[in-house]
Amino acid sequence: MAQSGNIGVTTENIFPVIKKFLYSDHDIFLREIVSNAVDATQKLKTLASKGELKGEAGELKVTVKLDKEAGTLTVSDRGIGMTEEEIDKYINQIAFSGANDFLDKYKEDANAIIGHFGLGFYSSFMVSKKVEIITKSWKDGAKAVKWSCDGSPSYSIEEAEKDDRGTDIVMYIDDDCKDFLEKYKITELLNKYCKFLPVPVAFGKKSKWDEEAKKMIDTDEDDIINDTTPLWTKKPSELKDEDYKEFYKKLYPMSDEPLFWIHLNVDYPFNLTGILYFPKVKNSFDLQKNKIQLYCNQVFVTDSVEGIVADFMTLLHGVIDSPDIPLNVSRSYLQSDSNVKKISTYITKKVSDRLASIFKTDRTQFEEKWDDIKIFINYGMLSESDFYEKAKNFALLKDTEGKAYTYEEYKTLIKDEQTDKDGNLIYLYANNKDDQYSYIDAAQAKGYNVLLLDGQLDPAMCGLFEEKFEKSRFTRVDSDVVERLIVKNDDKKEELPEDDKKSLTETFKNALPTIEKIEFNVEPQALGENAAPVIMTQSEYMRRMKDMSRLQPGMAFYGDMPTMINLVLNTDHALIKQSIKDAKPEVVSQLIDLALLQNGLLRGEALNKFVKRSIDLI
Repeated sequence: MAQSGNIGVTTENIFPVIKKFLYSDHDIFLREIVSNAVDATQKLKTLASKGELKGEAGELKVTVKLDKEAGTLTVSDRGIGMTEEEIDKYINQIAFSGANDFLDKYKEDANAIIGHFGLGFYSSFMVSKKVEIITKSWKDGAKAVKWSCDGSPSYSIEEAEKDDRGTDIVMYIDDDCKDFLEKYKITELLNKYCKFLPVPVAFGKKSKWDEEAKKMIDTDEDDIINDTTPLWTKKPSELKDEDYKEFYKKLYPMSDEPLFWIHLNVDYPFNLTGILYFPKVKNSFDLQKNKIQLYCNQVFVTDSVEGIVADFMTLLHGVIDSPDIPLNVSRSYLQSDSNVKKISTYITKKVSDRLASIFKTDRTQFEEKWDDIKIFINYGMLSESDFYEKAKNFALLKDTEGKAYTYEEYKTLIKDEQTDKDGNLIYLYANNKDDQYSYIDAAQAKGYNVLLLDGQLDPAMCGLFEEKFEKSRFTRVDSDVVERLIVKNDDKKEELPEDDKKSLTETFKNALPTIEKIEFNVEPQALGENAAPVIMTQSEYMRRMKDMSRLQPGMAFYGDMPTMINLVLNTDHALIKQSIKDAKPEVVSQLIDLALLQNGLLRGEALNKFVKRSIDLI
């Protein structure tokens, strides 16, 4: 019984909306059509398991076929199929009203429109000039029917020939979308959206090398593109370490082996499975973001998970799968959804629990991997106060000798020697062992311990520590002369007469080189006759602000400010005493250049002059 009519929409704008406003995201049409075929297949499996299906279910798979000559892409299944009445109910009657009202709101977001209005099937019109549905219901006595629509509200339904139950969606690809008739393009989309679907998806045939023909030829065996039982669907007790490593290689073929992983599995108060891997992050975290893949019942949703999981979690790799995360919604909706927020909180808790467990059961292993996971933990502590409270018990500080301590352990280690006259605990640190070697050596000679804070986030961590640690201050070892790093009393050494101080200052100021973006301040001070004659220091505050400006765009103006360097002249040293009486230009220049050399600031022509002068003095 052939019939025709208009699709039940309250406006004729549906197809222009699908064609025009959803065009930027048109790749998702294949996910929608294949997912529908998988749903129909799984419903058939359920009926068979309940004994409601008469006869055999047979082989259940979804098949994707290309016909370049006919210009068609077809997705077929052997699922429950549809009757003519069901087509009328599910295809012809679309709850789609007020199109003009939501065009502006949703026009940039295909997922929002498709998901909100139940238009999964209609996404096929994003790339098709005509779509046909040839279907036969599983029900006894059902007749095959063919529904056809050319991208206008008009459709036709007629009887069709189809021996088997199930549905074929035949898409006549539009002239401006011909790349969807290319095998490489469909392979790419199936691999992106469908590689872990729970029903086998066949696309083309497997190929093998033919020695006579000297080329690859197709066999009769279907090429199944997906893994129907990915690792996260299995029980952790069934899996070995090698299984997790192999799965990681499948997800990220070019990556190094992961450090360790967390298998997520929860069914209350929401459903969630997945595997999260700790990669070797080090300092390239910006390049490593968005490696978590989000799935809904094994259907790929997105790999842009910022706002869906805590920001620092985007440094992890792996898979999260939850039916409580809707498949077809916008990211802005996901970010405000209460279920998603619960999931994000749960994942953060599981990660911190796992880290705490490794630290407790195998601290040696934890310390060995600390340099790789440090940036992840620090990022979490900086961005999530709840995570800080958990992580402060297992996060580590390493000193310049490579020894690792928890925060409490380190506080206990230094409190006797490194508490100043006001009761503040002074944490000394370096960010480059080689460049700051002499400063580290001087601090250690005083009995101080020096931390090595050479990570990308360590400037920000210093600020966090000063906020969290009671009466504590972080000071870089080259921010002042060693005698003033930790002031223990108010004793003042005898100072030079004002005239001598002024003369000495002027002598060295006049000999200082001009270096771009560096300003020098000269300060005579008695440091003891065994201390170096000239020492360069940098203000802790200004240097830290410049470091922070590289992390926070809003502080960029600090980065443009000149570097302030303090040139401390040790008035107890014989060479400085001699310079007060009789300042020899070559000696003054040599002392300044030695200090510059020690701080990596002597380069080019200035370095060459220094070498020649050194030879002459020798």
